[in-house]
Amino acid sequence: MAAFKLISTVGDQTVELTEGRSLVVGRAATSDVPIYDPTVSRRHAQVSLKNGTVTVRDLGSSNGTFVNGTQITESAVQDGDIVTFGKVAFRVKEVTPPKAVPAKGPEAEGFAVRPPEATIVRQLPVEEPGKIAAKVAPRPSGESQLKVAGESAEERRAKKFSLLLDISKELSKQPDVDKLLERVVDITFQVMNVDRVSVLMVEDESGELIPRISRNRLGESGGSRHVPQSIARRAVSERLAILTDNAAADERFKGKSIVLQSVRSAMCAPLMGSEGRVLGIIYVDNLTATHSFTDEDLEFLIAFSGIAAVAIENSRLTEQIRREAVVLSNFQRYFAPSLVEQIAKQEGAVQLGGTKLPVAILFSDIRGFTRMSEKMGPDEIASLLTEYFTEMVEIVFEHGGTLDKFIGDAILAIWGAPIRHDDDCDRAMRAALQMQEVLGELNKKWAAQGREPVRIGIGINYGEVFAGNIGSDRRLEYTVIGDAVNTASRLCSKAGPDEILISEPFYRALSSPPSVEPLEPLQLKGKEQAVQVYRVKR
Repeated sequence: MAAFKLISTVGDQTVELTEGRSLVVGRAATSDVPIYDPTVSRRHAQVSLKNGTVTVRDLGSSNGTFVNGTQITESAVQDGDIVTFGKVAFRVKEVTPPKAVPAKGPEAEGFAVRPPEATIVRQLPVEEPGKIAAKVAPRPSGESQLKVAGESAEERRAKKFSLLLDISKELSKQPDVDKLLERVVDITFQVMNVDRVSVLMVEDESGELIPRISRNRLGESGGSRHVPQSIARRAVSERLAILTDNAAADERFKGKSIVLQSVRSAMCAPLMGSEGRVLGIIYVDNLTATHSFTDEDLEFLIAFSGIAAVAIENSRLTEQIRREAVVLSNFQRYFAPSLVEQIAKQEGAVQLGGTKLPVAILFSDIRGFTRMSEKMGPDEIASLLTEYFTEMVEIVFEHGGTLDKFIGDAILAIWGAPIRHDDDCDRAMRAALQMQEVLGELNKKWAAQGREPVRIGIGINYGEVFAGNIGSDRRLEYTVIGDAVNTASRLCSKAGPDEILISEPFYRALSSPPSVEPLEPLQLKGKEQAVQVYRVKR
C-alpha cells in the first residue's frame, strides 16, 4: 500500500498521512495539522488517505483550498501535486513505507517498531481551582526549575506560598485581558528556568484553542507554533496538567511537531475557570535538556495557572460590567429594557461608528403645538409633553422599535437597527396606528380636564441609512443619517392632523399593508422627482 507525506514548500513542516485516517488542517492549535497563518481558517480543510488515494476536501475556508493552482471543493491528489491552504503550500510526496522488523522475545509472534525508551509522563487531573487529584508514580528526584531558594523544605514551601500570593496580587491589578496574558508570560520567566512560554485560549464560539501570546527567554515572539498540538489537545480535553521528561520519545504524543520543534522537556497546565470550564492552557518547555522538570515544578505551574485563570475571569467580568454600564447610561433612553440588555451582552456593540443598512423610519409631530403652547404655562407644557411622550415611547418599545430622539415636540423612531426583525416595516405600521388610537384615549382624558385636544401627523419611509453610535467614548448617541431619514421627515411635515403618510418603498415592504389611498405624487424639498405617497385609511 502506498504511503504519502505532505511537505511544506518552505521546508518547515512535514505531515505523514496514515491509511484510513483523516487529518484536519487549520489555524486552531487543536487541528491535526496546525498552520498559524492568517490566510488559513481555523478549520480549513481535511486530508485523508484511503485505499492508497489521498483526498483533499475544503471545509468552507475563507481563502480557499487549491490543487496545482485550481480552487477545489474536493479532489484526489497524486505524487508531485501542490496543495495550497490559503497561501500556505505543500507538495504531495509518495514514499516507501518502512519494513517491519521482527521483534525478539515475547513479541516474536508479531511485528512492531517501538519508539525509544521514555520516562513516564507525569499528569495531574485538574478538576477545579483549588482541587487537585494527584496521580504521580515514584520517580528519581531532580533539581527544580523554580527560582526559589531555601535551606529546608519548610522554608522553600513558605517562599513558594509567598511567591504565589505576590503573583495573585500582581495579576489582580490588570483589568485588560491582553495585558494580563503578557504579565502571565513575564512572571513565568521571572520565577522559572524555561526556554519558551505560551498561552493559548479556548475561543468561546468555536471551542477551538487559539494562540494568544508566545515568547522565548530572549523576549522574541514565537507565534505559538512550537506548542505540540497533541499535548495541548490532551490538556484541554482531559483537563490534565502534563509533565513530559522526553517529549520526542513519549509514546502518547505522536505529533510530528514535537520532533520538528525539538521539544525535550515540557509542562502544560489548563487554565481552569469557574464551573470546570477550561479557559485555555499555559505551556512551558526546555529545548535541549531532558528530565529538566520535577513534580514540584508541575504542582507550582498548576497553582500558578489557577491564579491566572481567576485573574482572567475577573478581567473579563470587569470588561463586561464596564461595557454594560456604558450601554445602560447611554442607551436606556433609546431602547426597550429587553433590547438594552441584549445589546449590553454583545461584545463590541458599544463602539464609535456604524454601518449602512435598510430601516423603517417614523416621524410624528404635534400639529399646532406652537399655538397651543402660547396659551399654556411652562409647567402645563412640561406635564402634557411628559404624558404624551411616555405613552408614545412605550408604543415604540412595545413593537420592537428604537427611539432615536425627541426633536421639540416631534419623535423619531426606527425599526431595523440595531436589532433587525423580518417584519420591521409591519411593526412600524402597527406602532403608527396604535399611536393614533392611544392619542384618542388621551384626548378624552384631557378634554375632561379642560385641555385642548392634541393632534399629530405621522410620516413613514423605508430605505438605506447610516446607523451607528456618534459621539465620544463617554457619551454616545445611537442615530440614523441619510436621505431616507429626510424623506420620512418631509412626509411627516406634509401629513395633516390625524394623518399617516407612507412612501412607496415602505408600502411595498409591508407584508400586511393596511387600506390606503394613493395621493398625487408630492414634490418634496431636496427631491428632483415627485415622490409617490399613500394616506393610510382609518
